[in-house]
Amino acid sequence: MTTGIARRLAASVALAAFGLATPALAQDKISDKTVKIGVLNDMSSLYADIGGPNSVAAAKMAIDDSGLAAKGWKIDLVSGDHQNKPDVGVNIARQWIDNDKVDVIADTPNSGVALAVSNLVKDKNVVLLNSGAATADLTGKACTPNTISFTYDTYMLANGTGKALTKAGGDSWYFLTADYAFGHALERDTSAVVTTSGGKVLGGVRHPLNTSDFSSFLLQAQSSKAKVVGLANAGGDTTNAIKQASEFGIVAGGQKLAALLLFINDVHSLGLKTAQGLTFTESFYWDLNDKTREWSKRFQKVSPKGTMPSMTVAGVYAVVLHYLRTLDTMGGNPHDGAKVVAKMKELPTDDPLFGKGPLRADGRRLIPAYLFEVKKPEESKGPWDYYKQIATISAEDAAKPLEASECPLVKK
Repeated sequence: MTTGIARRLAASVALAAFGLATPALAQDKISDKTVKIGVLNDMSSLYADIGGPNSVAAAKMAIDDSGLAAKGWKIDLVSGDHQNKPDVGVNIARQWIDNDKVDVIADTPNSGVALAVSNLVKDKNVVLLNSGAATADLTGKACTPNTISFTYDTYMLANGTGKALTKAGGDSWYFLTADYAFGHALERDTSAVVTTSGGKVLGGVRHPLNTSDFSSFLLQAQSSKAKVVGLANAGGDTTNAIKQASEFGIVAGGQKLAALLLFINDVHSLGLKTAQGLTFTESFYWDLNDKTREWSKRFQKVSPKGTMPSMTVAGVYAVVLHYLRTLDTMGGNPHDGAKVVAKMKELPTDDPLFGKGPLRADGRRLIPAYLFEVKKPEESKGPWDYYKQIATISAEDAAKPLEASECPLVKK
């Protein structure tokens, strides 16, 4: 009897010991050298030119430049079109994570989509590398331990263009705003800067995303008599608004257009004759220095349309590169999003496009910004020579101070 009990007790202890060891064994098993990246953006509509297939090309360059393939890593890349609809974006992301075992989602232009995907990413414990979405809420009240915002945000845009134009005499504003999360955040942040800088907001009107006819909105802006008409929109909405504003004679009538978010692809589409004189803020321009020129010329060769990279495309490259280098430093992919993002924040970023810089506790990459003006046609020396730099905004001034952050990850 005693012997039988002893044997059963020994067996129970052995099983218990095995059970305790199992998580460690499982952890060792899932930490490997495989990673799957999903580029999620607008492939076919108003934001396709500023990201779309170009962002996929940039991600591929980051994979190649990481050198991980030569070290035995297996890296897969997939892409999807969220159609600027949060439900579509979330469904694609969920399928990728659940069925295709995607570890990280990159780009996500359209703030409504990005906010929804960020919540899903947190629940599923994978990673979101945001380059395309502008809302500062992603590193503010909606921040998560799984999301990085790398390239820019509405706070940066407001404190660049909004502050500069107000201090230059544009002290009354009227907004044309895209009616979704991004437009609302950009109008909110710019209005705050205008008011703080001594200006006034006379009003505004909101338009649906992907609007083709801006006539009624522009007439309201014209009748407001505001010195500055602030375009709190992006992509095709911005270019359409600028073209139609020219037809309505808004600038000729003495009002100034503020393109609060303008990309090089937008200027290329408008042409210098129409876009000349526009003032705007970006954190990247292909012709900034030798390193940006060298990389951008490499990129142009693989770009599906042979274009120069936008700010957000450059951001996709840089943040994916930092993610992959972090995995390499970790010695493998733990397939634990929060753990990887925490390590990304520990390691300083360093790439040829944005240089060296930290990732803050809120997930925001500290990065300088630049106030640009579109050149006159006679000032341009050749294709894609569109910008002249007016001012540099320090990385600290381009990001909301941590002491003012609403991000619950920030210790105060």
